[in-house]
Amino acid sequence: MIDKKEIIPEDILDSIFRRIDEVERDLHSYITILKEEAYDQAKIIRGRLEKGEDLPLGGIPIAIKDIICTKGVETTCASKILKGFYPPYDATVVNRVKKAGAIIIGKTNLDEFAMGSSTENSAFGPTRNPWCLERVPGGSSGGSAAAVAAGETILSLGSDTGGSVRQPASFCGIVGLKPTYGLVSRYGLIAYASSLDQIGPMTKDVKDCALLLQVIAGKDDMDSTSLNVSLPNYLDACEAGDLRGIKLGIPKEYISEALDPSVAKVVEEAKRAFERLGAKICEISLPHTEYALPTYYIIAPAEASSNLARYDGVQYGLRIKGESLREMYLETRTNGFGDEVKRRIMIGTYVLSAGYYDAFYLKALKVRRLVKMDFDEAFKVVDYILTPTSPTPAFRIGEKVEDPLLMYLSDIFTVPVNLAGIPAISINGGFSQEGLPIGIQIMGRALDEFGLLKVASAFERETELHAYRPYGR
Repeated sequence: MIDKKEIIPEDILDSIFRRIDEVERDLHSYITILKEEAYDQAKIIRGRLEKGEDLPLGGIPIAIKDIICTKGVETTCASKILKGFYPPYDATVVNRVKKAGAIIIGKTNLDEFAMGSSTENSAFGPTRNPWCLERVPGGSSGGSAAAVAAGETILSLGSDTGGSVRQPASFCGIVGLKPTYGLVSRYGLIAYASSLDQIGPMTKDVKDCALLLQVIAGKDDMDSTSLNVSLPNYLDACEAGDLRGIKLGIPKEYISEALDPSVAKVVEEAKRAFERLGAKICEISLPHTEYALPTYYIIAPAEASSNLARYDGVQYGLRIKGESLREMYLETRTNGFGDEVKRRIMIGTYVLSAGYYDAFYLKALKVRRLVKMDFDEAFKVVDYILTPTSPTPAFRIGEKVEDPLLMYLSDIFTVPVNLAGIPAISINGGFSQEGLPIGIQIMGRALDEFGLLKVASAFERETELHAYRPYGR
């Protein structure tokens, strides 16, 4: 409609900010809302469009998870320790969406430093699920997911270390893509676990996801882990009509009696939908699946304990004075970090300490290799792997706060993907009896995002489940 000059970017912003005024008080999707700045950007974008510039995201509002650096805009990681931190530069993904004409409308809420599965661990208070305000939106990109689902933005960016894009996408009934490690630059993403972190798009449908991925993917000289590969036109993937000739595997380890019955039912219905589209379904095995979660919770905290050592009151954000340098460090970190962050720093420090490194961290790295080999073997037999995204629909706020191990199980189906570095997408697969969305996850070979989008798009057209929205919008 913008291309046809039926509306201008300011019209879209009017609609989005009206929506934010209506629902944000209930949801708390955002930590920072950039209303004035957004209208300033809209004027500039309108001028560029009038000059005939080709802007793939021209005038489209986008929300950025508050763990991704935005020049001159407070970036907190939902932590008191970074309150007042204004980065002097933009992350590469932020640069790219700006160049493509997107308008940044705010920074979204998350679990502190992306550590959590519910967005309850934010120093600024929890985000609520737009489908049911008594339930969590998932985490850690819960703010980004809730904002898209509730119509508070059109596009958003999240980060996925162990499922933090896909699990909240599942709980909120939207699309969330975790790209291949290295396909999207991590420059400007504040590190949690560097070998696992990946920025990913969160959108209402697969076509928007393809469009946003096209803009943010690609080589970046500022990130040494960035891959130098040629990119296909991801939008072409959304034109596929059927899936004849494609083989989908369902790992037997992912389907057990522990699975919530409503999730098992949705996976079964999804399986039938894929068969109608011409795909062949078969059972496969990923034998080291049971070790993936404990492996993740050794490697991720180990890397986090190292990455978060820099927040000592000297360079960034919060500083609490003490009578000595040691006391200043102690007071700043004690008061600046929340309980979950402290828990993971202590776990990480322990598994990296002398005498325990070989027993825990080194062994975890070896198991990580076995998890990846499972996927390598599976992809010799099938083209894609179909699983639930999460073992349950969205759970109630506070339900798992007192039991961290139970909370960690929310990511049991997503963490193997990060350990292996492969891509995966979560799309809405159906609803529970209570009307809560339930996501299905499709995993693919490294750098086969085109294929994932093709399969997901075909499913979307077959079922039309992506059209359902909370609050009737």
